[in-house]
Amino acid sequence: MTALIEMTQVTKTYGEGKMKVVALHETNFQLNAGEFVAIVGPSGSGKTTFLTTLGQLQEASSGKILVKGKETGSLTEKEKTDLRFREFGFILQASNLIPFLTVKEQLDLIDRLDKGKNSKSDRKGLFELLDLEKVQDQYPKALSGGERQRAAIARALYNNPSIILADEPTASLDTERAYQVTNMLASIAHEQGRGVVMITHDTRLLDKVDRVYVMNDGHLVEETYE
Repeated sequence: MTALIEMTQVTKTYGEGKMKVVALHETNFQLNAGEFVAIVGPSGSGKTTFLTTLGQLQEASSGKILVKGKETGSLTEKEKTDLRFREFGFILQASNLIPFLTVKEQLDLIDRLDKGKNSKSDRKGLFELLDLEKVQDQYPKALSGGERQRAAIARALYNNPSIILADEPTASLDTERAYQVTNMLASIAHEQGRGVVMITHDTRLLDKVDRVYVMNDGHLVEETYE
């Protein structure tokens, strides 16, 4: 299998001396093309730290991360920014929508940055799937929590990233919509050969994933989930 991203002995610490906190202990992890992986664990266990370190949103304290075989530790900030835009789609707990852009304009911005690589049919399909057609001209402040989350999902998927990192992507959604989003992420991984990592508290959504990891106190362990 083709490795999209690999972590080797990666740690993340905050502070120094007596104030030092180990948020992520030595972690080895690999995400392959076509895989859908779930991370579960209690709040405060290090799941989000793991995800943001994996996605180059914060720097690892030690260890090595490879994205498509290229080590990221020696990249400049600009190169890391380009890498995040090109290879990663982020669905974070805070929707992180730009407040002065409508839902449609959030995707227009990606078109401008990505030189029009995406098509109107891609956008229409996402809006239909995520039930955003009626709110595409609305600003984030006018949306419900679920609508904001669905808009963030559309934005994350729009430029067809090879790696999708989702932190509780269904937290603001009703049960039916949560299953739809999980099925969509599974389809993206399994049918399009991309890699998806999803943090979730909802064990009902694990039927579609290929592997499950449990995070406890900064330790990541793969488990068999029945």
